[in-house]
Amino acid sequence: QVQLVESGGGMVQAGGSLRLSCAASGRTFSSYAMGWFRQAPGKEREFVAGIGWSDFTTDYLDSVKGRFTISRDNAKNTVYLQMNSLKPEDTAVYYCAAVRLPTVVTTEGGYDYWGQGTQVTVSS
Repeated sequence: QVQLVESGGGMVQAGGSLRLSCAASGRTFSSYAMGWFRQAPGKEREFVAGIGWSDFTTDYLDSVKGRFTISRDNAKNTVYLQMNSLKPEDTAVYYCAAVRLPTVVTTEGGYDYWGQGTQVTVSS
């Protein structure tokens, strides 16, 4: 069982930055692929970024490439999402997810564990 707790959300103006953190419980965090998803009002939840554990391979939603960076610190059982050059369309609840697989997973159904979400609001 893995428990995930996100933090770091908030309100920021367009062009600003935020760093989300996701702290995971358990002693096998290093064996889990991690992902960030988001859900805006009235829209389906979508994959934003993911990172594997075997080679730290990453993958991103096209619209965030070059602006967002996912990283992990296995010693701290934490995965991060650095978000730069934020746009109003990035406004959403951001969720952290985990699955015990070595490589990046980009589908919502591929994850077994989810955090409660953290709100990110970008004003124009």
